[in-house]
Amino acid sequence: MPLVRIDVVRGRDTKQLRAVLDAIHDAMVAALDVPATDRYQILTQHDPGDILALDTGLGYARTDDIVIVQFISRQRSEDAKADLYRRLAQTLNERCSVTPTDLIVTVTENGPADWSFGDGSAQFLTGAL
Repeated sequence: MPLVRIDVVRGRDTKQLRAVLDAIHDAMVAALDVPATDRYQILTQHDPGDILALDTGLGYARTDDIVIVQFISRQRSEDAKADLYRRLAQTLNERCSVTPTDLIVTVTENGPADWSFGDGSAQFLTGAL
């Protein structure tokens, strides 16, 4: 159920973009124990130079292969989040050759009243989900 927003620099082909989306989804399903059919992803491509992501003093050299992932989700444990970060870095590196230093992840939490999956209804509040 998390809504996942992904930002990348333009240049990957359709197959490569799908591999990024699939890798992120698979890592999320494993780490957050969500059903595989809960897939809400928005991918935005940016022109080179449109993403500025400095290293925050960690010594990371970022490249145009950068992937920024934003999860909007119900509350998750710190252990689940740490597992998610680890799995994302590993899966994106193995499947998409994204180096772990080119991955930035953030999680924004919200509650049941903050979701509507259609039909003008708050399905978590009505008991439909």
